[in-house]
Amino acid sequence: MTFKTVFKTTRTYSIIVFGLFLYALSWTAFLLPHRITGGGVSGIGALVYYATGFPLGYTYLLINIGLILIAIKILGANFGVKTIFGVATGAILLSLLQNFIHLPVVEDKFLSAIIGGMLSGVGLGIVFTQGGSTGGTDIIAMIINKYRNISPGRVILMCDVFIIGSTFLVLTDIVPVKRIETIVYGYVAMAITAYAIDAVLSGSRQSVQMFIFSKKYETIADQITKQIGRGVTVIDGQGWYTKETQRVVITLVRKHEISDIYKIVKEVDSEAFMSVASVMGVYGQGFERIRA
Repeated sequence: MTFKTVFKTTRTYSIIVFGLFLYALSWTAFLLPHRITGGGVSGIGALVYYATGFPLGYTYLLINIGLILIAIKILGANFGVKTIFGVATGAILLSLLQNFIHLPVVEDKFLSAIIGGMLSGVGLGIVFTQGGSTGGTDIIAMIINKYRNISPGRVILMCDVFIIGSTFLVLTDIVPVKRIETIVYGYVAMAITAYAIDAVLSGSRQSVQMFIFSKKYETIADQITKQIGRGVTVIDGQGWYTKETQRVVITLVRKHEISDIYKIVKEVDSEAFMSVASVMGVYGQGFERIRA
C-alpha cells in the first residue's frame, strides 16, 4: 500500500467516525433525555430503552449484526467493511455518551427535537458521503439508492414512520395526549434528519462545468489530469473579434475541486479566461451512475 492510499483510507474512516459522533450525540444529548423516538435501528433501540431500560447501544449492535450480512452480499465487501466499522463505532459511541449524558442539554422539548434531528441528519449525511452506513434502515436506503435514483433521506423517511408511531404503544406511563405530542416531536426530528441528509449529500455531489481559454492549454489540461484526476476535453474555437483560432479546455469537476483548478490556471497562465457554471447532474465515470 502506498502512502497516498493509506492517507486516503485513514481520512475516510476518520470522517466516518466524526459523522457517527454527531449521530450518537444527537440521540444521547437531545432525543433520549426527552424520550423522543427517531427512526432506524436507533429508534427501535430507543423504544426498548424506554420500555425496559436496556442500553440503546447494545440493542443497536444486536439488531445490526444480522443486517450486516445483507450489506456485504448486496453492496459489496468494501461497503460491508465500512458497515461493520460504522455499526461497531456507532454502538460504542452511543454506549459511552449515554453513560456520560443523563440530563437533556436543552430543556425545551421542541428545540431538542430540532437540534437532535439536524445533528442526526448531518452525521448520517457525512457517513454516506464516505460510502459508509450506520446499519438498519440506512442499509435499505443505500441498497435502493444503488439501483434507483431515489434519495436516501426519502427512503429513510418512509421506513421510519412506523417506528416512531410505535411510541404510542410503548410510553404507556404517560397520558395519551402526551404520547401523541411525543410522536409529533419524533416526526419533526425525522423530517429534519431526512432534509439534512439530502442537503449534505447534494452539497458533496454538486458539480460544475468549466471552460478555460488559454494559449497554454496543453499544460493546463495535463495538470488537471495529473493533479486533480479529472477528465479534460480540448476543442477548437475561434475568437470572433480577433479571428484567431484557439483551443478551449472543458472539464467537469466537483464544486470543492474548483479552488484546485483556479490554482493550476493561475500558476500556468494568469491571463487565462475562464467561465464556471453549475450543472444539475453529471453521470458517468468519476461521477454519478445512470439509474433507470
